[in-house]
Amino acid sequence: MASEQLNGTETQLFVASTVYGLATVVAALEDGLFPPARERILLLSNNSANPEAANPLSAVEGFELLIKNFDRVFCYNDAVAPQHPSEWMPRAVDLPILDRYFRTCWQIQDDPLRLVVESIHVRPAAALCQVFHDAIVDVYADGLMSYGPTRSALPALVGTRVGRLLHLDLVSGLRPLLLSEWAVEQKVISGSSFRRVLGHVAANAEVSVAGNEPVALLLGQYLSALGILTEAEEADLHLDMLRAAVAVGARRVVFKPHPSAGRDLAEPMIAAAEPLGVELHVYSDPVLAETLYERLDVELVVGCFSTAMLTATSCYKIQTVRVGTELLLERLRPYENSNRIPVTIVDAVVPGVAELTGERDSDAPVELNRLVQAVGYCMQPRTYPELRGVAEGLLAERYPSVGRYFKRRRLAVLDLPGKLVSRDASPRPRHSRARTWARRRLRSKLPSGLVCAARRVGRGRRNP
Repeated sequence: MASEQLNGTETQLFVASTVYGLATVVAALEDGLFPPARERILLLSNNSANPEAANPLSAVEGFELLIKNFDRVFCYNDAVAPQHPSEWMPRAVDLPILDRYFRTCWQIQDDPLRLVVESIHVRPAAALCQVFHDAIVDVYADGLMSYGPTRSALPALVGTRVGRLLHLDLVSGLRPLLLSEWAVEQKVISGSSFRRVLGHVAANAEVSVAGNEPVALLLGQYLSALGILTEAEEADLHLDMLRAAVAVGARRVVFKPHPSAGRDLAEPMIAAAEPLGVELHVYSDPVLAETLYERLDVELVVGCFSTAMLTATSCYKIQTVRVGTELLLERLRPYENSNRIPVTIVDAVVPGVAELTGERDSDAPVELNRLVQAVGYCMQPRTYPELRGVAEGLLAERYPSVGRYFKRRRLAVLDLPGKLVSRDASPRPRHSRARTWARRRLRSKLPSGLVCAARRVGRGRRNP
């Protein structure tokens, strides 16, 4: 698609850091969700901890097909080197010269500019919104985090320029909280367009898993690097995924580790496969999980809270099983950790092994919009004060069954039903408080050496 033929008047600058996000943008283009442009420029950002050692996006199968939708492609890392794209933020005094510098680097004309970014509250998107201060901003959702609250308050000069949030309908009927405080228009990217894009990508990918029999696909994550789990706990989580697949009846399993994870996280699973009677393949080639959905006969997906689990159900109608969400709900710190909403959604809508095998009845369903709004309020109460009534109502009606999604100390701070109550809630007698106040007042007027001597005498009297 040559954008020069569209006869538009604006230049569109798209920023992507993952192939999944890039595929989302291309699906939005196929849906016609962007106005005609004079030029469409793609800016790739490698946000991994060590970009020099990580696989670039161009190494992923099907990348060449995705970039055909753009007139030119540039690397953001090169423009800000030696700074890290997730850390660099421009100084206010440098904004005018950086505007000119980036326009020169990426051959951007002095046309009206539309900036299309993901994760607007963090860098590099936050930095680019500051540099291109007069650009219209569109945000596209790369995964489940868009259903959660905006992580941090946006500057007014950025928030007022955001026109739209474009997102996949990964959970039918669930409305994103992201940027809703700015009354941003929400546009749904059709699942059919997204799957068509993924199909084009998968058609040219080489998938080296022998055989045509049905498989269970296990989706690894990289939680130890985030400090959420230890490496041993994450290895155990992967082992639990294997056991879950076996419990559901799978005998041929493909494990797709996170691209940044080391092979040692899969070792316990590899050792356990034979005793469990499972044929296990570890597939570490840089492909999307959706490529494996397209190229393999996947009958079951097992994971923790990967967005690919919801893609499997919404776009491919594949059965999914969750493992470890209860542990993650407990471990996520702080409470406003942006992974909390993805974990909450997966825990609420994806069955566990016990529910799927009939060993345990499923809990009475909770209206997902209410649950996400209540958790979102507890995460960011100052940003969404209008959701307090939703949180109060849900907790008053359903606290025992939804308690795992909330921290009782957080409920106590917000004075919500289910809050943690002190064991001794009765106040001390007034005369006791008066003696304590008098004792502290006297000590404040005595020399420190005399206070220490008095304490030693007091301890001697209590412990003769």
